[in-house]
Amino acid sequence: MFASDAFYDEVTENAHGLNKAVHWSPDSQRLVVLTSSSHLVLINVDTLPPGEVPYASPAINSSIQSGPGEAYLLPTISLRFEGVVQIDGNAVCISPREPHILFSTEHPAAVQTIPWPHVEAAAPQSDSDKTWLGHDTTLVGEKELPWLIRTDVHITSIATSRLGGVEIWLTSDGRAYFVHMDAPFVSSPRNTSSVDLSVQEAASENVHVHEGASIDTTAGLPDQSEAGGPVLNKLRWIGTCIYGYDSQEPNLPDGEKASCAAINNQFSVIAIGTSSGGLIISSFPLPGVTPKHAPSQLRVPSLAHTGAVTCAEWTSDGYACAIGWERGWSTWSVGGRCLCWAIGMESVGAGIGMDDSGQQDAFMNGAKALFWNPGNTDLWVLASDRRSNRSEDCTQSASLFSIPFVKSAITGRHSPDNTRYAFLQMDDRVLVYRGADQPDMSVINPESDVWQHIRIPAAYLAHNWPIRSASIAPDGRLIAVAGRRGLVHYSAASGRWKRFMDLKQEQAFAVKGGMVWFHHVLVAACAVGKSYQVRLFSRDLELTAQNILHREVFVAPIILLSLIDNNSLLVYTADNTLFHFLILPTRDSISLHLCGSISFDGVVAVPGVVRGMSWMVPKEHREMGDPASDLTVATVLLLVGGRLVLLRPQKTASDEVRYDMQILADRIEFCWVHLEGIGTLENSLWGYDGRGIRLWLDALTLEKPVEGPASETLPVAESVQESVNIPLSFYPLSVLMDKGIIIGVEHEIATRGSLPFVMFRLAPTTHLFLHHVLEYHLTRGHVKEAVQFATHYKDLVFFAHAQEVLLHNVLESECDRLAADPPSSDVPLVLPSVVEFLDHFDTSLEVVVGCARKTEMARWNHLFNIVGNPRDLFESGSLKVAASYLLVLHTLDELDESHEDVIRLLERAVDAQEWTLCRDILRFLQSADESGLALHKAVSLTGLLSSGVLSSS
Repeated sequence: MFASDAFYDEVTENAHGLNKAVHWSPDSQRLVVLTSSSHLVLINVDTLPPGEVPYASPAINSSIQSGPGEAYLLPTISLRFEGVVQIDGNAVCISPREPHILFSTEHPAAVQTIPWPHVEAAAPQSDSDKTWLGHDTTLVGEKELPWLIRTDVHITSIATSRLGGVEIWLTSDGRAYFVHMDAPFVSSPRNTSSVDLSVQEAASENVHVHEGASIDTTAGLPDQSEAGGPVLNKLRWIGTCIYGYDSQEPNLPDGEKASCAAINNQFSVIAIGTSSGGLIISSFPLPGVTPKHAPSQLRVPSLAHTGAVTCAEWTSDGYACAIGWERGWSTWSVGGRCLCWAIGMESVGAGIGMDDSGQQDAFMNGAKALFWNPGNTDLWVLASDRRSNRSEDCTQSASLFSIPFVKSAITGRHSPDNTRYAFLQMDDRVLVYRGADQPDMSVINPESDVWQHIRIPAAYLAHNWPIRSASIAPDGRLIAVAGRRGLVHYSAASGRWKRFMDLKQEQAFAVKGGMVWFHHVLVAACAVGKSYQVRLFSRDLELTAQNILHREVFVAPIILLSLIDNNSLLVYTADNTLFHFLILPTRDSISLHLCGSISFDGVVAVPGVVRGMSWMVPKEHREMGDPASDLTVATVLLLVGGRLVLLRPQKTASDEVRYDMQILADRIEFCWVHLEGIGTLENSLWGYDGRGIRLWLDALTLEKPVEGPASETLPVAESVQESVNIPLSFYPLSVLMDKGIIIGVEHEIATRGSLPFVMFRLAPTTHLFLHHVLEYHLTRGHVKEAVQFATHYKDLVFFAHAQEVLLHNVLESECDRLAADPPSSDVPLVLPSVVEFLDHFDTSLEVVVGCARKTEMARWNHLFNIVGNPRDLFESGSLKVAASYLLVLHTLDELDESHEDVIRLLERAVDAQEWTLCRDILRFLQSADESGLALHKAVSLTGLLSSGVLSSS
């Protein structure tokens, strides 16, 4: 935008055309503008020293509180025109790289590169003497790009990743290709320069980032042999079609063409938007191997037309992807869960948010471009204004909006405590779920205020925005937050934050690798200059460098911390090493004792993508063994990118430890490990994959292989199987183990006719998991285990509801199965086990009648054939339960015409003075006998009229 305003005039427009796209160079020192007449306009972005600033911003009054990140003055930027390059053949898209500018052309269809203007290191030239280097071309055809399904196409879009190495090409036929470079090509050391890249450096830099294009060594390049530079060999693009490969059509239909793409290196997935508004999230393919199954397109649950996907952008942590449509926008999790969406103003209120000028909330009606802020807590959306569509206004107008988001603290650092609590993070505050401390009904009541908002000190945010990571203690009372530098911590007991009083000490280190709480001690992984340390801070002491309780130095950057078994600290570093420490409190201080370390070389290929870890030490070894040998016997769980990996140690004859690896699941966004659970939930593993919770009850408890059905031992790598899958309609955050509830959130869009804008709200949501675990046990005939598990929850106010849901689900599925297929002895009935389980609790009769009244009558015969005669249940139940069975008996025609059973129940209700129940019984009689004779008879026999009860009630 600045380039357009600064350099564009009528003469420039006539000479170079209108601006189509603008891109930053990788070093942020240039802007590259592609125009409609196939010109590249290069603009230098220079930072001016304080003495050369033509005008200065007014000084900020000391009485005004600086906002996040505003403690440091913004540098003065100067935009300087550098040059214009005319591209023959109609340039379609551009992609600036470190050594060159990559672009595609339509005529001829090709991918081409031109190096940046450079200054020779030995003899710097003036601006007017800058030279252009050779022009390299890769033609689209069977010779140079044989992996293209069609060769009569051109490249319409190129999407690159932040880390480099891979990219996505979209072609004019609507297909998408996963592309990377072949082997390195430099055979001699490159000549470094502190000023700019020379031609040799530009070529060799391609090897470092694995990007570039085919190099023609004769196309305007100096003689490398004479110059003593690197020898360049021919490069090859390697590509794999990842969208449209299953279509037999030469060109995909207009509604199915790929329109944009974005790469997520953290999870090794790709987001592809289509012209019909669909979103595809697929994994990186193997080089040259076409995927076997075409992924399905994700769509929002709306009948409104979204238009094509215009843009897509992943968060820097890889957990969420924002996409823009022609008529709206949405965000999605990496597993494919739609987090929030808005399509057109009509879908949220007629005209709400739009006035005559078309300025307010225009982002609700379409997005042209979008990006995330550094902390991934704000989504910036460039939206087209409606007024630009008017025929009398030929200028294109757009507005820039910032949409605030809340994210889970797990995205900053995956630690056990952050998964135990619903702990959210915003730009200037953290949110803690306090529903676990509330009564049972408050937890499941969506109107309950269960979120505690804790604002981060503004002075800390002014110097250290954005917030990088946050950690909460196991009891939820202590919180630590770390930004760009330093850290602060908070106590719920005092309601106060503590921060470094000495700004130099705060700015001397950065938290990289996470934080965990050990009682009142904060364990933080820090980078101090070129040193990497684990530091221990006490909440009871002031934050100073002198009060650091302990320092443990490492030779490699720390990737992850995890606190296990109360005092076992696991530290995973970038050199692929796992360290095990014991936290040893003493009378005056606290320290770390190294028990051992082990390398995961050959097990983990890229240490930087490990996002979570835990382990389980066998019970016998934990009680009797030496902690120094824990690493050799512990079952290790790693979350590597999106893969949940289980490692089981095996000792060889030479006492070396090797691991049997099993991949439990893919595309896991985060997981919980409950080493201290209830009943069968102890040592259970919970993972969320974007669709639901996947539960492994035996992931960390198996110390020996499982016996197979034929008395054969299964291989260890196949011994752990998924136990329960719990589909969810919201995004989960945590599990309240003692209440049997999964808690999560979903977004709500609120509109009012009196307000010209929309409001976003965060709505807490819950889901019972008890019936899922109980059904798992009962399906296998483990009634005893189910009863033992349920006993822990029998005092919950919603326990009977969980039993009723269990009975209803089993009844529905079993009846459907019996109706579809004839009964088979190979598939045992589960309903008898459920009924046997219910008989162990006093709520059984209430649960049965509640289920019967909520299911179809056609299923009653199967239910009561196993449960028993409903009349017998009527006779054995309490007054309220017996009253509930009246409808069942009436429907089954088991009530006689004299209604003696009803009158007998009414008499007992009168004797017990259950007047509300009496009123319900009388209403039942009135509906059962329209003549009114039964009602008159019942009133007369019970003496209700003579006693005056009815008149008083």
